[in-house]
Amino acid sequence: MNWLLVMLGGAVGAPLRYLTDRAVQARHDTVFPWGTLVVNVIGSLTLGVLAGAALAGVAGTGVQLLVGTGFCGALTTYSTFSYETLRLAETGASFLAAANVVASILACVGAVFLGLAFGQAIFG
Repeated sequence: MNWLLVMLGGAVGAPLRYLTDRAVQARHDTVFPWGTLVVNVIGSLTLGVLAGAALAGVAGTGVQLLVGTGFCGALTTYSTFSYETLRLAETGASFLAAANVVASILACVGAVFLGLAFGQAIFG
């Protein structure tokens, strides 16, 4: 049953990642990977809220597998972040590559902390 929850979460997260990435990137006339940054921040925020709910005892194993492992696992993408950063560096956009690394780390870690605080405030 656990694998089914992960699969269902992934079935929602993967297309949402693709659609969000395309929608965000279409609004920016730059090579900077805004779409990937946005989905990673949303996933980090979601995972933080889930962690807060789990710590409060309101998000059991099933919800954690569905939302955390399945949905967030399919929504977020470290591999695309890494590839896009590499491509920026290879094409001479070193500043944008470095900015992508710094922005991604700060925004995603900040989002997970914010989500955790929010989750604990709501559910704790």
